[in-house]
Amino acid sequence: MKYTKCLLLLGLVTLCACGNKRELNTKVSNTTGWNYFDEKTTNFQAAEGLCAAPIGMVPIEGGVFTIGETDEFITAPRNNAHRTITVSSFFMDKYEITNLNWREYVHWLQCVFGQVAPELIEKATPDQSVWKDDLAYNEPLIENYYESTMFSFYPVVGVTWEQAMRYCQWRTDRVNELLLIQAGLLNYPDFTSLNPIYDEAAKEQWEAETGYWMDPVEVQSEGSTEEGQSMYRPNYEYIRDKFVFNTEKYYLDNFYNPEGGRKTLYDGNGNARKANRTDGITVIDYRLPTEAEWEFAAYAPIAGEDGLTIEGKIYPWSGYHPRDLGKDVKGMMRANFTRGRGDMMGVSGALNDAYVTTAPVDAFGPNDFGLYNMAGNVNEWVLDVYRETSNQEVTEYNSFRGNIFTEPLIENGRVILDSLGCVLREVVDGGDKRSARDGELAYTIKTDFPLFVKDSAVLATAKKDPTDILAPIITETTRVYKGGSWNDRIYWLNPSTRRYLDQTKCSSTIGFRCAMSALGDQIKATK
Repeated sequence: MKYTKCLLLLGLVTLCACGNKRELNTKVSNTTGWNYFDEKTTNFQAAEGLCAAPIGMVPIEGGVFTIGETDEFITAPRNNAHRTITVSSFFMDKYEITNLNWREYVHWLQCVFGQVAPELIEKATPDQSVWKDDLAYNEPLIENYYESTMFSFYPVVGVTWEQAMRYCQWRTDRVNELLLIQAGLLNYPDFTSLNPIYDEAAKEQWEAETGYWMDPVEVQSEGSTEEGQSMYRPNYEYIRDKFVFNTEKYYLDNFYNPEGGRKTLYDGNGNARKANRTDGITVIDYRLPTEAEWEFAAYAPIAGEDGLTIEGKIYPWSGYHPRDLGKDVKGMMRANFTRGRGDMMGVSGALNDAYVTTAPVDAFGPNDFGLYNMAGNVNEWVLDVYRETSNQEVTEYNSFRGNIFTEPLIENGRVILDSLGCVLREVVDGGDKRSARDGELAYTIKTDFPLFVKDSAVLATAKKDPTDILAPIITETTRVYKGGSWNDRIYWLNPSTRRYLDQTKCSSTIGFRCAMSALGDQIKATK
């Protein structure tokens, strides 16, 4: 009996070991038998797929949930009808982007483009005039909210949807640049190379080596140079084309070694690169979350032990009350919002949410996914173009309205770059899908009713409801924002509620956080 039990145990262990061992691997091909990473042959690289959470983000395990309204409000907009959809796994920032995060971004722009294209810094600076109010004394916020260290960890406001998208691109490039540097494949950027030089011979040598011209620099103060001595600085085109690292430009595959032999991939600048996307070193793009992702992340519909999840939640936190029911904080508000006319934070000596305007991004408790301030504090931009009937029109998997399919713009074998050194892209024929399957009747009615619009170009493309003369015009640049803010009533703290604003506009009540798609297997979320 003992011998039989030992054999059974040994067989069970062997079976478990075989079950856990994966036949597929990145050492030898399962279809040809040739070894990978073999310099005697083609030296094909087959890196392991990695799925570590990007810095500052938490993993959101996808799944099925019901998007749209969870309660009926007679006077509320009917633009969030129920629909069951599935969201794929993704990553999302734990906190809203802060003033400190944004100041880091603008500081980088200042270091790189400050002397050659100051308009780029001005274009990226948040608009603090959003704090202006004709009948309120908000000057301390106008002058200090963005730059004061007292507000470093408060959410950045006064940024448009377009500015938020630019930040996502910048963050992608800076993260990937550092990852390649840490892997020994890039050098740290030498910011001193952008300093002016005084030697005419050195200037000529630099121009001969780079193929770019240096611009003369005006002397800013007396005594900075010898009398009559000229100063020169690398020009804007060189900084944009050669100095600024851009992920897409680095990985563009249209350039090969002209000398023959084993092909060496070159990047968008024609420089030999040392990494490919298949190496798994860099991350994919940071971006704004889609509306479906944002709503899913806010509700955090994690299944319990029975495999079921709670339907009909009203707020991002568990339970149906805006007040905390815990023993030590019982009765305190669980988010930063306005409870009624004139009541922004509670009574002196017993403040409730304790913040008259915005709050630090780590204030209040997180939801079940570990995300902070998914209700209140500031509304947040999402990726989608707004349409009233989006929930009825979009697909059942990774729902999103706003696709514009593009391709890199290349002329005469040269990559065309935008003002910040990123690859400029053009829309492919029929690639603009922002109004695809737009079934709302008001959008199909042709009318020349002006609705206060003076710009004839906007009038020509605007879609409007001729029965509502006060309704904002909805165009293909109208974007969704969600979540409620410090200046909103509690209705807007429900994650299914949705509002909209043109992507070129901003507000003191709108901020954002970044998201990133998860590739391969569905990631595991932690509650």
